[in-house]
Amino acid sequence: MRMRIGRAIGFGLIGLLVVPVLVMFVVLGLAHLLEPSCGTPGDSGGCEMGAASIGFFSALPAMAIGVAVSLLMDWRAGKA
Repeated sequence: MRMRIGRAIGFGLIGLLVVPVLVMFVVLGLAHLLEPSCGTPGDSGGCEMGAASIGFFSALPAMAIGVAVSLLMDWRAGKA
């Protein structure tokens, strides 16, 4: 049982670290594509701060999804 808990924590930490970075870069890329004022001197970093905020707010749901994926994999392996 300890191995499954460790694996769930590991998947959760991977989600906690990887997903927010990916979300931040996707949002930043979309913001620069869809809003021409992003990155201009008059913007004062508004687009970048919005992308960072969305990345920070996606951290806990990403961790929960990582743990859920691990638990689902363990549950399916036990049923087979």
